[in-house]
Amino acid sequence: MHYTIEELPGIMDTLQSKLRIAVTYSGDKDDPDSVIYKTHNPRSWKSYQKVAEDIQGTLKEIGFKQVFTMPENKNLLESLRKENIHLVWINSAGVQGYSPMSHTPAMLEMTGMPYVGHHPVNAAKLDNKYAFKLECQGCGIPTAPFMNWNGERGKFMPRVNKIFKLSFGTYEGPFVVKPVCGRASLMVYVVDTIDELPDVVEEVYSKTLDTVLIEKYLGGREFCIAVCGNVHFQNGQFSLSRRPFAFSPIERVLEEDERIFTSMDKKPITGARAKLMNKDENAAIIKRLKELGETVYLDLALESLIRLDIRSDEKGDLKVLEANPKPDLKKPSETVTNLICIGLAEHKMNYSDLIRVVLANRLHQMFTHKMHLIGHISDLLS
Repeated sequence: MHYTIEELPGIMDTLQSKLRIAVTYSGDKDDPDSVIYKTHNPRSWKSYQKVAEDIQGTLKEIGFKQVFTMPENKNLLESLRKENIHLVWINSAGVQGYSPMSHTPAMLEMTGMPYVGHHPVNAAKLDNKYAFKLECQGCGIPTAPFMNWNGERGKFMPRVNKIFKLSFGTYEGPFVVKPVCGRASLMVYVVDTIDELPDVVEEVYSKTLDTVLIEKYLGGREFCIAVCGNVHFQNGQFSLSRRPFAFSPIERVLEEDERIFTSMDKKPITGARAKLMNKDENAAIIKRLKELGETVYLDLALESLIRLDIRSDEKGDLKVLEANPKPDLKKPSETVTNLICIGLAEHKMNYSDLIRVVLANRLHQMFTHKMHLIGHISDLLS
């Protein structure tokens, strides 16, 4: 089958009545039917079921007739088979265990099920702050100085640790200590001095039983930017670009007593906590943020939506801190929104358009480069 971008609207229209889509959310390990043996969650668990239902409802509003939600657990493959699913939208972050973001894409790839989301290696790499920063460093993408520590190696002793000296030189603080895999800024601490580091590193390890990331604290402004694929959507029309689509960058507003952004679980995202930037006053910063977002997406060979957290140092230079491989896609309300939706109006888009463009980018990517994986979907177009 020969495919061009001009055919994408027609393909999506045809698939609306035929394509059976499952949107996943994270299964609960406390449910005895979710796992074989209950183990450990290194990262804070959240179901994301409400967001899965938002995506499901919006896909139906767009016109897709057969959309289901399903928990990610040991029964997922059987549920997909039972409902004759053609495509999975991964909106889950794991049930338990390590590298949880990679579990569902790996399981789906094993069984030949295409999905909206990152492939297993990228999913794990983006969720692992140390691995992500290593790759950024290797690609020449600026990031704050960092190192990691596994508590299995014993007490962290920065003054005699050779990696610490290589990473930080004579710098003695402040630092940021956080889980290597985590979400929503939970268990993230600012540590003012080198001598306070060992106790805080040990505390984070004792809670997560996983690697701990230590990085230089950057005291400048904090931003985030989301990036998707090469299919853009504006004024109801798809277009194809050589560059990935960078959404409007957002500045996170820190309160006087905040040195890092407070967990969204404790303070929901509102217009007062995150804002669009004045284009006249911040033109150079906005340009640089978009360049960083596009560069990360291209150089790391990503395939689906991400959101980057970026902060400036004392000189005003921007540094990429971490990536979110599954950005929050909750449907905005009058009181609560998500960081991507704040800037949609600048692109003449709404929440439905956001869901449409994420799906369109994945379909375009599969029809252009991975036709060998979606024979069952191309058959629906016959």
